[in-house]
Amino acid sequence: MKEILYFSSGWCQPCKQLSPRMEKLKSEGKISYRKIDVDQDTNLTAKHSIRNIPTLILLENGEVKDRLLGLNTEQVIQDFYNR
Repeated sequence: MKEILYFSSGWCQPCKQLSPRMEKLKSEGKISYRKIDVDQDTNLTAKHSIRNIPTLILLENGEVKDRLLGLNTEQVIQDFYNR
């Protein structure tokens, strides 16, 4: 099973731009993700050594496969998920 951990925050402008893209892809059934607020979930943020947001981490069967930094297009996100 694949899932993206989407590290974000309410004060992050690129995150605000990325969120609708992520939600659209999820609602279309193209990706699965869990949004993590770096200010709220500091344990998971530290566990994955998050230094910049937005950061997407691709998990497959609970194992980290890859990460993608910054504001990206829907196509880039979908390609990242389908690796």
